[in-house]
Order: sequence, then structure tokens, then C-alpha cells
Amino acid sequence: MRQTQQLNGVLGEGNVAHTAMSGSGTTAGDDPLQTAVWRLRSRGCWTDAAALLIPHTADPAAALERAGLLVERCLFTADGWADAEDALRTAEAVARDDEERGGAACERGRLAYAATRLGVRDRADEARSALGRAAALLAPTSPGRPLLDFRRGLVAEHIADSPQAAGAAYQRAHAGATAQGDPLLLSFTWHHLAGLALRDGELTEARHGFSESLRIREELGYLIGTAPALAALADCETEPEAGRLRAEAGRLFRLLGGVPVWLAEQLPPTAPVRTSPPQSEPAA
Repeated sequence: MRQTQQLNGVLGEGNVAHTAMSGSGTTAGDDPLQTAVWRLRSRGCWTDAAALLIPHTADPAAALERAGLLVERCLFTADGWADAEDALRTAEAVARDDEERGGAACERGRLAYAATRLGVRDRADEARSALGRAAALLAPTSPGRPLLDFRRGLVAEHIADSPQAAGAAYQRAHAGATAQGDPLLLSFTWHHLAGLALRDGELTEARHGFSESLRIREELGYLIGTAPALAALADCETEPEAGRLRAEAGRLFRLLGGVPVWLAEQLPPTAPVRTSPPQSEPAA
């Protein structure tokens, strides 16, 4: 069970930055570009989604969104680090004010966290420094604060091994995501608060949190996040329900070509592990 909690902790992400166009693509009426980006992203086609934003990267928000997509690719595939670094440098170069610079610093902290958690390279100090810089740049009322709180929680839990500090950060992020109406970030705060509850043996609370996370991801069509949510919920259930949930997680894992790669150890051995992300939208 502890190994499962550690692996599920790798997946840390809320909404990437919004461009100046309308919405994030998750609701009717959003800008067509954002809708196209979301549909690709939710199926693990980060490279294709990021390519749609290339013509807009003179806009700091679009440059940051593109960087966020490629950092998320690293988190799910343990690949694409150079592309993410290049996109982050672009986002940092075009940032014009503290809000934009803070957003870029928050994304750099997430990339350093991902490299550390996935064992690619120890960048823990860089993760802390970048997230601290983001905290200094972003105003207390900034729309980027809940996401920053969430990522600081990840570092507290999985790098500093401080579950109490992590829980406080996740609670702040959860409250902020609720106030902003950010369902994707809420799915992550539910998930990680549930992970802490499971760590403390609070099975009912953990089951509720993982169930809420799964519900939101299914409603949003966030396919790449659904398998981890199913696998986490399975840890709170007894057989045969636990087996059913893991089997469904394995089916989605295979459908999406083996992402997230770190989930393979929890699923049936027939599930393949992919070392690079898909370059086009997989068939339904």
C-alpha cells in the first residue's frame, strides 16, 4: 500500500496556465483552440497539444501553457525533458510582470520536482527555490496561488517527507480551487488529501477523496488521470471490487499506450510501458 501511495504521488498537476483566449477547454463555450488543446492533453498527446500553441508563444500566457503541457508530459512519461526545458526558457523570456514571472517559476519548480521524484536527477533544491521564488512573485490573491500551494504540498510530502506541511498546503490549494471553480485542480487536491488520509489509516476519508477525484476526472474526460484514480481507489476497497478497479485501470493504461509509466508496477504485467508519448490522438 505504501508503494502505491508513493507512486500515485508522482502525478501532481492542476490546470496549466490559460491563454488570453476563453476558458481551458473543459466546458462548452470555451475557445476552440483551448478545446482542441484539452482534448489532446486529456488523452496523453502533449506534443500535439503543445504544437497548437507554437504560433501564440509571443503571448506569455500561451508560452507558459505550452511549457506546462511539456512538463506534464515529463511527469507521465519520464521523457521529453529537453523540450520542456526549452519551452520553459521561452516562457521565462517573454514574461513581462511579476504574475507571469511567478507562473514561470512555479512551472520550473514542477519540472525540478518531476525530475527528482522520477529519479532522473536530484533537483530538490531547485524545486524548493523555484517554488519559493514563485511565492514571492505571486500576489496573495493571484489566480495562480492555489496551483502553487498544491505544488508546494507535493514537495513537502514527497521530497521533504513532511505530511503535516503537505496537508496544510493541499488544504489551501483545495479551498482556492473551490473558490476559483477549477475542477481539475480539485481532482488533484482530493486525490492527495485522500493519500494522506490513507497513510494515516483513515480508510473512509481516503475512499471519499479518491472517489471524488475519480468522479471529477471522469466528468471532465481526463483519461490520462483516470487510471491512477482507479488504482488509488482500489487500495481502499476489498475484493472483488479492488480487482475490478485495478482491471479497469489496466484497460485504460493499455488504451493510452502505457501512461503514466510509473503506474505499471501496480497493474497487470501485460500492460506495456511506453518510453515516449503518443504523437497523435489514440483511437477510442
